[in-house]
Amino acid sequence: MEITINSLAELHEAARAIINSLGERTVVAFHGEMGAGKTTLINEMCRLLGVESDPTASPTFAIVNEYRSDTTAELIYHFDLYRVETLDEALDMGVEDYLDCGALCLIEWPDVIDPVLPDDTADVTIEVNADGSRTVRVSD
Repeated sequence: MEITINSLAELHEAARAIINSLGERTVVAFHGEMGAGKTTLINEMCRLLGVESDPTASPTFAIVNEYRSDTTAELIYHFDLYRVETLDEALDMGVEDYLDCGALCLIEWPDVIDPVLPDDTADVTIEVNADGSRTVRVSD
């Protein structure tokens, strides 16, 4: 699936389309350059999934933030692995436990844990276009 986001006003529908495309998949890996909009897109997805009482933000310093949907009570984990340098470091923090727990895991900068990502991981790639719009590609 490919989505073009021309403005922030279109973010809501793009986030909804991504959520609807996940099916049974619970691990989503977000790829894109710094400033492409990964965190912004994840924040909108969380809002659509009912995270209202917990403010969502990039977990850059915490590495992982835990949110709970106010509508379903389900957990959502948001990872920012930018500062994680090795797979061993990620394994030491228990990343495999998160990936296997059945909760939705939204992962920024997932390359370092690529060897342990489930086969059915949804890959979301965000490309910044020359006109400032974003092209979002979601794997099947």
